[in-house]
Amino acid sequence: MGGMSGVLCPTTTAELDHGLVEYRFDQRGSATVLVLHGGHLNAGLALGEDVFADAGYSVLAPSRPGYGRTPLATGTTTSGFADVLRSLCEHLGIARIAAVVGVSAGGPTAMAIAARHPDLVERVILQSAVGPVPWPDARTRLAARIAFVPATERVTWSVVRAIMRLAPDLGLRLLLGDLAALPAKQVVRALSAEDRRMLIELFSRMRSGEGFRNDLATLRAGADQVVTQPTLVIASRNDGAVPFAHAEALSAAIRHSRLIESAADSHFVWLSHDWPAISGKIRDFLAD
Repeated sequence: MGGMSGVLCPTTTAELDHGLVEYRFDQRGSATVLVLHGGHLNAGLALGEDVFADAGYSVLAPSRPGYGRTPLATGTTTSGFADVLRSLCEHLGIARIAAVVGVSAGGPTAMAIAARHPDLVERVILQSAVGPVPWPDARTRLAARIAFVPATERVTWSVVRAIMRLAPDLGLRLLLGDLAALPAKQVVRALSAEDRRMLIELFSRMRSGEGFRNDLATLRAGADQVVTQPTLVIASRNDGAVPFAHAEALSAAIRHSRLIESAADSHFVWLSHDWPAISGKIRDFLAD
């Protein structure tokens, strides 16, 4: 659907006063968009960035604490990592960010950097983002305690990779089952061949490190951030990972916000027939 990028990209690291941070800086034009990805992703996994690249924006994508090569100690909380990102921008000579994009569990950090550093951030875009609503549900928390503790995290993703290789249909149903409110079979059946290939590759490369457990422990810390910048909130009612109530709460809490409802079958708003139209609204929002 044009919202997904080639999945694996090279990254680098910077040693800042706050600690080490892994990032990818795809330089194009003079204006930069900061993309904060969600759980189980790191800076090397590009997802949903095409709309910014196609519009000529440079994309800065860091690994949040505990993901990739960014240690948990580098700004552990959303507010702490927001300050790390400010330092990273200074390190790279970026004086202004055209927009900070918070995807899923990256949403609270996007809100934190917008609230704490309004001179740096011009706009905010929140996609399937965690908002000021309790998250996740008890079942997900329990599963995370089993699947993503240090003793099992590597094994969990090794099993996922094996299933994706040997029984991709089963793998897609299992993983999209947690990401969609619709029946998983229906969601998988509706995927295009291109989106299917991309998801198999994406799920095969995901890792949680210490990041996902840190997200579960710290994300509510961003709930009190006051965002004053123009904000676009994009979400689907079919999202099984971050319920639509989060988008409604974010839209209600942010004064200059606009809520766009996606027709996506799952958490992945980019995999939808209306993504080209939503991409147009994102480009207009950035150019406003």
